[in-house]
Amino acid sequence: MMMTTSLPKITLLMFHSRYRPSRINTALMSAANTLANLDAIDMNLLYPDGNIDVTTEVQRILESDYLILQFPIQWYSTPPLLQTWQDRVLTQMFYLAYEKEGRLFEGTPILIATTAGNIKTAYEAGGQNHFSLDTLLSPLKATAWRCKLPWAAPFILYQADQLNDVELSAACERYVQHIQNWQVRRFKPFK
Repeated sequence: MMMTTSLPKITLLMFHSRYRPSRINTALMSAANTLANLDAIDMNLLYPDGNIDVTTEVQRILESDYLILQFPIQWYSTPPLLQTWQDRVLTQMFYLAYEKEGRLFEGTPILIATTAGNIKTAYEAGGQNHFSLDTLLSPLKATAWRCKLPWAAPFILYQADQLNDVELSAACERYVQHIQNWQVRRFKPFK
């Protein structure tokens, strides 16, 4: 009898501005979606009115072995739909139905993938934006800690609005490689 090992399931949820299409985030999501074990969902396309189906989203991530949240930094924060997703889905899982949902999700590695329009040095102390992206991502890192989701080094793409096609293609390759490297890491369980 031949034994087969299935690849761990990765779910990528992309949140982007509903005000204009995102050339960069769409290309990154499409590149990631070439991985056989990755399922990419454009959350703004799925929920254009912002009315998230909590039951469906809880089930989606409970069926995942890894979770990627992809989005552009907007006004030093996440897009509104990502905040709504956290408020509705994570509150359901970790405050309203912890034993049936949140506890089951604990230990699922999370990866943040974000794009920024400015150069890296703009996101440093003394830079134009004064704060690093690591600092700006602290609320997500705190959420991961609270929910016991192992945190990995985020994928960050700077100058996203200025990339030409060749640079974007290279960024997409780096993104896919980042995901592949991330999914083979061994994560320490939370205590």
